[in-house]
Amino acid sequence: MRELQEIGTTLICPAAAVIRGNCLLVGLRHYTPDKWKTISVWTTPGGRCDAGEKVGDALRREAAEEVGITDLEITDFIGTVVGAKEGDVVPIFACRTGQEPRLLEPQKFSEWKWMDINQMPSNFINRAELELIAGFIRNHALSPGLSRS
Repeated sequence: MRELQEIGTTLICPAAAVIRGNCLLVGLRHYTPDKWKTISVWTTPGGRCDAGEKVGDALRREAAEEVGITDLEITDFIGTVVGAKEGDVVPIFACRTGQEPRLLEPQKFSEWKWMDINQMPSNFINRAELELIAGFIRNHALSPGLSRS
């Protein structure tokens, strides 16, 4: 995917939509005023590109740092949305893993879990991102291993 090879900037924040069946891997992130504003939101693994870092490398790095996923398989480019923070751009990638998430950054997240795409809470960080991911899941009829039917 050419989107994975693009060189990112600190305004590019790739997101990993790690999917199992009808479930999406999400974490409850607690922001503080020094990082954005005081707010707790559900989000997918992902984060900012380092200067000069390829988007795909940033996505794999963030998945490993945030949830300990080291076997991330990026299967599809879902689309791009405007980020929740002004100026941010969020390319979203469908992914799969054979690993279970681990809480590696308790200072930022309180939990990671698989959540049914149809039961997402109202405090998901970016509704546009969630709508794209939900549409992808519905349109691709993914099985538990993210294999296409």
